[in-house]
Amino acid sequence: MNDDPSVPETGTYAVDHRDGSVGEVMGCEGGLVQLRPIGGGREWDCPPGSVGEAPSGEVLRAKVRQVNWEGRLP
Repeated sequence: MNDDPSVPETGTYAVDHRDGSVGEVMGCEGGLVQLRPIGGGREWDCPPGSVGEAPSGEVLRAKVRQVNWEGRLP
């Protein structure tokens, strides 16, 4: 549970408003929110003021993009 109400809960999905990327909230470290791309990958840090709850449609689009990308792998 987060003490800061502006930081989404760990395990939820959030959008990085700086570039529109959607990721899973992995935690908060050093005052930054850590996000991981849907489908896994390298986490990135986002200032709390630039992160917000991801609308369910955005999460679904990100998941579909990931599935489509995986389907193109040899």
